[in-house]
Amino acid sequence: MLAVKGNKWKNNLKKKVIAGLIAACGVCCIISLVRGAKGGDGQQPGPMQYAAGFLNDCMARAYFQIPAFLEDKENGVREEKALERILARQFPLYSYVTAGVEPEREKEDAVTAELVRRQEGSDEDVKNIDEENLDYGDDALHIENDILKEMERENNTGSGTESGTESGEAQEEAEEETAEEEGQPVEKSGVFEAASYPAYTYDWSEKWDYEALVSNFYAVDNSTRLREEYMDLNKLLYQDLTVNEEAEGPQILIYHTHASESFIDSVPGDTSTTITGAGERLANLLRDEYGFQVMHHTGVYDIERDDAYNASLPELEKILAENPTIEVVIDLHRDAVAGDRKLVMDLQGRPTARFMFFNGLSYGRKNGEITYLENPYIQENLAFSFQVQVAANEYYPGIARKIYLKAYRYNMHLKPKCMLIELGAQNNTVEEIMNACEPLAHILAIVLK
Repeated sequence: MLAVKGNKWKNNLKKKVIAGLIAACGVCCIISLVRGAKGGDGQQPGPMQYAAGFLNDCMARAYFQIPAFLEDKENGVREEKALERILARQFPLYSYVTAGVEPEREKEDAVTAELVRRQEGSDEDVKNIDEENLDYGDDALHIENDILKEMERENNTGSGTESGTESGEAQEEAEEETAEEEGQPVEKSGVFEAASYPAYTYDWSEKWDYEALVSNFYAVDNSTRLREEYMDLNKLLYQDLTVNEEAEGPQILIYHTHASESFIDSVPGDTSTTITGAGERLANLLRDEYGFQVMHHTGVYDIERDDAYNASLPELEKILAENPTIEVVIDLHRDAVAGDRKLVMDLQGRPTARFMFFNGLSYGRKNGEITYLENPYIQENLAFSFQVQVAANEYYPGIARKIYLKAYRYNMHLKPKCMLIELGAQNNTVEEIMNACEPLAHILAIVLK
């Protein structure tokens, strides 16, 4: 039965390709004959040459659709289907010959779904962000402004409350600067102190429309589109995300779709120096410092990276079924950046990796909803990342990069409070990563408590 279907599909494809070649050859022959014609005086172009030029332009427009063809492929459309659309638009003969060929919709949908899922697994890293120039690269539709620079300045100067009172951190920094100027040795404890109040505060009474929210908080990848219905400040900012602190079981699950991700000085074979070790550090901080019940799942699913999201999903579903008290699901990754860009900042005298919150929208810019990757919790996911982004910007300005949005789902459909975090990148040190876990834990606690 399967063999018969396979042969039928191959025969249909052969018919389509042959028809396309016949049509293409016919047009090429016409162009060649017309191009041989001369103008009235043998020098100036005549009507036939103008006709040849016109036909040539049509052919160019038809066959210079390669970028669109590749875009179709990136969005999960099968190669032969995309080629068929191009041929059908340009050659009526092709459409006539293939009119009786019945498409195998079920088979096509299954293959398309698999391509989309594998693309999801290989296309999560954000490698093209040039944050030094505050630009999210050619693949991002992001308009930057000066707020991040101002917030970083606030963080570096520790400008305290709205009344202008200096914080203890600001006073300490001033004392250190004075000591350095006088040539005295400066001792730094290296102990992180959670900020007791914001260094920066948003004015939510202002008009926060779609453009303002996107420009201040998001980088939208060219693979997707952020629909305006999601950018309602009330839905993003005022959704209650607190967890049940009386739950008799774990409240937070931390796991790693790409557990093998490591850092510049990770020790081969020592998982404590990889993203898995960072997950354990974050879990312990959330337990010991903030009183959450946390489960850290250390399963490895990225032996074949392209299939990691597919491979991890059944186990995650099993964990959640066995632990119904879990409300928060965090997939902890590290990013991969291009060139010599390094995601690090000085926080309280300690080198600290910067991090980024990441959402999948299950929506392709070209083809719309990705039905194979349905997520009923997109609005809730966005509210979660938005509120932790706000907390990060207010308490530790500059530590969080813009929230990055891509087309796929990334297993964020499991719970309303699902989050993917990119903690540093491949060229951060383990020390920088572990230092970043402390402000990250505090930011999560601000929102979840």
